[in-house]
Amino acid sequence: MNKLCGIDEAGRGPLAGDLVMAGCILHQEIAGLNDSKKLTAKKREALYTLIIQNAEYHIVTFSPQAIDTHGIAHCLKSGLLQIMENMPTTNFLFDGNTSFGVKNLQTMIKADGKVAEVSAASILAKVTHDRDILLEAKKYPEYQFEKHKGYGTKLHVEMIKKHGYCPIHRRSYKLKALEKTLF
Repeated sequence: MNKLCGIDEAGRGPLAGDLVMAGCILHQEIAGLNDSKKLTAKKREALYTLIIQNAEYHIVTFSPQAIDTHGIAHCLKSGLLQIMENMPTTNFLFDGNTSFGVKNLQTMIKADGKVAEVSAASILAKVTHDRDILLEAKKYPEYQFEKHKGYGTKLHVEMIKKHGYCPIHRRSYKLKALEKTLF
């Protein structure tokens, strides 16, 4: 049987932190799976443990420096290829509407809320992303990453204006609010 490998990412849009992609093949049904953005952090953590115990998975991360050097689309394509090379199936479904030129990859908009394997991948990617950014928050407390997870909130933009960029910021991501102060 050619099992489905669901693929999703977390951290495509933030101004700081890694892009995390996950591929997941479930070995059994797991109750409560959904789009990671629709779950509480506590529920995601509980499901993460269940997924790790009941699935085959592969997680890929790209640093802010890799994103700045190669671009987000290149990183997404590379992540898809790495997951597809490391998972024992030929049946892949990626959340969204583009395959980034990767062959033998199906896509579906909002698959992370419709297909259990993609929901599981969504949770793996989001929990990994959030755990990583919380570690960075301890290194760079002045940015308050624990509050915004690197996304471009008003608070985060204010902290960048005040402190400049730190090593985990994506310098290729331009914000109009910062153009006059940093460039």
